[in-house]
Amino acid sequence: MKTIKGPGLFLAQFMGDQPPFNTLKSICQWAKSLGFVGVQIPSWDSRCIDLQKAAESKTYADEIKGVVKEAGLEITELSTHLQGQLVAVHPAYDTLVDGFAPEKFRNNPKARTEWAVQQLRYGAKASQNLGLDAHATFSGALLWPTVYPWPQRPAGLVETGFKELANRWLPILNYFDECGVDVCYEVHPNEDIHDGISYELFLKHTNNHSRACLLYDPSHFVLQCLDYLEYIDNYHERIRMFHVKDAEFNPTGKQGVYGGYQNWIDRAGRFRSLGDGQVDFKSIFSKLSAYDYKGWAVLEWECCIKHPEDGAAEGAVFIKDHIIRVTEKAFDDFAGTGSDEKFNRSVLGLK
Repeated sequence: MKTIKGPGLFLAQFMGDQPPFNTLKSICQWAKSLGFVGVQIPSWDSRCIDLQKAAESKTYADEIKGVVKEAGLEITELSTHLQGQLVAVHPAYDTLVDGFAPEKFRNNPKARTEWAVQQLRYGAKASQNLGLDAHATFSGALLWPTVYPWPQRPAGLVETGFKELANRWLPILNYFDECGVDVCYEVHPNEDIHDGISYELFLKHTNNHSRACLLYDPSHFVLQCLDYLEYIDNYHERIRMFHVKDAEFNPTGKQGVYGGYQNWIDRAGRFRSLGDGQVDFKSIFSKLSAYDYKGWAVLEWECCIKHPEDGAAEGAVFIKDHIIRVTEKAFDDFAGTGSDEKFNRSVLGLK
C-alpha cells in the first residue's frame, strides 16, 4: 500500500487579479502558508503557465517547477478541463462554450476543436517536461442533450456519438501514451463521460486504451445519487487522480436531481466546503489506500455558502487529517510463529 500524497490545491477557483492570487509565485506562497504541499495548475490561465511554452521548452518548464518548489510545494498535475470540453461540443452549446477558446476561434466550431486538440497535445508534452504522469481534463459532450430524451433517441445514436468521441480522442490518447502520461477524465454532468456506464462505453470504443483513466470526484456522484464507494471498487485500477470535494443532496417535494433551474444556493444538490456536506471521506480515503492509490488528494473548492479562503484553510487541515499513513506490518505479527514450506505442509496435515 501507498500513503496518499497531499494535501494539494486546485488553483483554478482561486486565481484572481488581486494579490496573492494573481501570480503563480504568490498564490503558491499563500497555499503553502495554509498547509498545502502541492498545487494542481489550470493550464488555460496565463497567470499560472504558458502551456505552449511549457510544451516546447524544457527550460521554461523547469522554471515553472522552480517557482513552485521555491514556495515549498510540488506540482500535482496540469489541468485542461476547459480545452477538453471543446474537443467535442454539441451545437446546442456552441455559444455558451465559445468563451473557453481565444477570440479568433469563436463562432468557428471546426477551428475551435482543432485549437482544443492542439492544446491537449501541449498538455501532454508539458506534463512530460514537468515530470508528471497524470493529466486532468474533460471529455466534452456530443450526446449530453439527449441524456434524458424526449422525443426518444433515434436507434444507434449513442453508438454513433461514442464512435465519434473516441475518434477525436484516440490520437490524443496515443500522443499522451508517447509522453508517458495518463489522461484522467473528470466524470461529470454535461460530459459524455458522466458515470461508470458511459465511461465503459468510451473504453469500448477506444479499445480499452491504457491511458484513458479517471479523475475521481465523489461530489458529482452525490448529486447523481450514484454509489461513490462502490464506484471505487469497480474502477480503482483506472483512478489516477482525486478531487476532494464535498456535496449534499436534499430533495424535497418540489425538486430533486434536476434542481428546478435554481441557482446553486437553492438547489437540492449543492457543492459544499469540505466537512459541510454529506460525502463519507473516511471511507473514501480507506478504500483508495487499500487499493494502493498512488496519486494526490487535491482540494477542489466549490461552495455556494462559505468564503473560498476559509474553505481552503479548512480544507488543507481536513485532507491532512484524512490521509492514512499506511502500515507496513500486520497488526497480529506479534503472534507469528514463522514458517517455511515444510512447516506449512505439516500444519495442513500433508506429508
